[in-house]
Amino acid sequence: METGKLVVLGLVMAGLMLEGSRAISLCDMNDEGIEACKPSVTQPNPVDPTPVCCEALKGANLSCLCSYKNSMWLPSLGIDPALAMALPAKCNLDMPPDC
Repeated sequence: METGKLVVLGLVMAGLMLEGSRAISLCDMNDEGIEACKPSVTQPNPVDPTPVCCEALKGANLSCLCSYKNSMWLPSLGIDPALAMALPAKCNLDMPPDC
C-alpha cells in the first residue's frame, strides 16, 4: 500500500476512534473540562475562561499540558496552542517553570 494511502487510512481510523470514544481525556482533564475551556482556546474570537473551565484546569496536569505546546494534536482539535498556554494565567494558576 502506498504511503499516502496509509496516512489517510491512519487519519480516518484515528477520527473514528475519537468519535466513537466520545470520552476524551487530556492531561487529567476530562471531556467536560476540555469542552468548558474550548471557547477560550479557539480562534478567531476566544473568550475569557468560565469558572467551570478554571475549575477543570485546577485539576489538570499542567506539566503534561506544556508538553503539547508544540504539538500538532491540539490544532487538530481546533485548539490554539498559544491560547492554551495562556489559559492557566487567566485562571490565576501558575505554569510550571520549565514550560
